[in-house]
Amino acid sequence: MKRAARLNAILDLLAASGEVTVEDLVERFGASQATTRRDLDSLAEQRLLTRTHGGAVAQAVAYELPIRYKSHLRTQQKKAIAQAAAELVLPGMVVGLSGGTTTTAIAAALAARDDLAEGGGITVVTNAVNIAAQLATRPDIKVVVTGGVIHSRSYELVGPFVEQLLRGVRLDIAFIGVNGMDAASGASTQDEREAAVNRMMAERARQAVVVTDSSKLGITAFASVGEAELFPVVLTDADADAATLAALREAGYEVRTA
Repeated sequence: MKRAARLNAILDLLAASGEVTVEDLVERFGASQATTRRDLDSLAEQRLLTRTHGGAVAQAVAYELPIRYKSHLRTQQKKAIAQAAAELVLPGMVVGLSGGTTTTAIAAALAARDDLAEGGGITVVTNAVNIAAQLATRPDIKVVVTGGVIHSRSYELVGPFVEQLLRGVRLDIAFIGVNGMDAASGASTQDEREAAVNRMMAERARQAVVVTDSSKLGITAFASVGEAELFPVVLTDADADAATLAALREAGYEVRTA
């Protein structure tokens, strides 16, 4: 297992159980004790966990891995989703992008399109500062960044300033990244502030699309974003479980796989 995936898995275990031991991690992941201790020390230095004798315990903020680690996970699936999402965008459109690794991949796919300039370009409205920086050098993409307070783990701007700007715009299509997508409970995120922004961005769009890799299907995170009335389309990857896709379709979602 690569280091980024191992760090992600360690924090997932902490979120589920509240504590881990070096011995348990060695048995689970097959890394040496020295490597495992270095992993825990690295996460502790970033204040993502608290080291203990023989292991670690969760910090209050350790429910979600920072985006710089998550960007290395399931990259091929996210690229496939991003390409399919980018194909839905036509020149002249106003596109909403929430934060997240999948939407960051969509931004990269849009930046790679040469045909947008011929049609007058597009406008991207985003609350993710990393996405704004990624697109800022493209003259055919007008970038509108919401105000707000930056979330250090996801690079998303949250709070009332974001909502104030979104109330004044209309989007043709919005791509919303999530931490969970479940047939019964709908789209959800780990942070209630991000959920509020994502919900408003979706409400301001003619079409709102949940973009998520298949590992998040069937998962319910802390804060609800919306159900099929708000998100008629779910775009995921081809590794998705057939029964999970069938349940989403039964719940009223149009599910597309890339």
